[in-house]
Amino acid sequence: MHRIYFDNAATTAIDPQVVDVMLPYLTEKFGNPSSIYSFGRETKMAIENARKSVAKLLNVSPGEVFFTSGGTESTNTAINAAVRDLNCKHIITSPIEHHATTHTVEYLEKTGQAKLSYVKLTENGHIDLNNLEDLLANSTERVLVTLMHANNEIGNLLKIKAVGELCKKYDAIFHSDTVQTLGHYPLDLKNIHVHFINGAAHKFHGPKGIGVLYVNNSLSIKPFINGGSQERNMRAGTENIYGIVGFAKALELATERQENDSTHIKELKNYMAEKLKENFTSITFNGDTFGSSLYTVLNVSFPLTEKSEMLLFNLDMDGICVSGGSACTSGANSVSHVIKAINKDTENIVPIRFSFCRHNTKEEIDQVITKIKELL
Repeated sequence: MHRIYFDNAATTAIDPQVVDVMLPYLTEKFGNPSSIYSFGRETKMAIENARKSVAKLLNVSPGEVFFTSGGTESTNTAINAAVRDLNCKHIITSPIEHHATTHTVEYLEKTGQAKLSYVKLTENGHIDLNNLEDLLANSTERVLVTLMHANNEIGNLLKIKAVGELCKKYDAIFHSDTVQTLGHYPLDLKNIHVHFINGAAHKFHGPKGIGVLYVNNSLSIKPFINGGSQERNMRAGTENIYGIVGFAKALELATERQENDSTHIKELKNYMAEKLKENFTSITFNGDTFGSSLYTVLNVSFPLTEKSEMLLFNLDMDGICVSGGSACTSGANSVSHVIKAINKDTENIVPIRFSFCRHNTKEEIDQVITKIKELL
């Protein structure tokens, strides 16, 4: 049976070209980059070339790019450093951030290290910029603003440049979780006032377990992980060489294909939305679906019935992979914190996230629609 994979916001299939560049570092090029002989020098060089490549694509200097184990570690590093090293005693965030952010800031508040404020959302789940400015203007302490560039569940896009300008005006530190946008949108960090961004290769057809953290070179922060001088004294531990090489290649390919892929994927998203509206009149879309939103994500609420409450499970039994929200919280059969934040009536809906990639087709969408019709 052909499985249909519509959960690309959770993870994507690794590209064969990415595997090809990683393979030598899984086989004959196995040296430790901290060693001084030839085996170490060749892996050290591979890391630095990857760093240059990523820096160029983000329009930053290589000294501002650090490799980590993924988006979550990068977020934890940035937020903790802002509080510990940059004297941010007040954090402004939103109720719909990824748990890597939410859980970190809640812990800092609970342990008395920082005060926490949540910016208001508009009706369709965007950040209320006027409220953000009020919070910044009225803060007596230095602020860290941490807001994601695109929401992983509903796809809403942040006005990242506008938020950067507000942070500049009030001398706040700005961290943006760009896990869902890196590799999908061109990010020119020279033209955005942002101090930290983070990404993960597995969201754009790269390997899992490798992430990036951009740290603006105006900042001086201490490592999150101690024990060695790797990553220019910023992250101890022997480097994940094949991951780093894979990250750079995946980002390079994603950037090359951005225009074609985004056009194709946008068509798929709109096609699926149309088909859903035609066939299921009582559905609603979550977030600013057809406005300022990720072209990869379509989040739909079906009315709760005896049949629809088992929808995710039954689709899975038929080889169709979709999610109820964030993959990081699947298994829990409750409506996610994101949907709860934008929808007062979560008792009576079954939200489903469809997320697409370059490999998906309209034929697959037709098959999924047919299957949902059968199930409901």
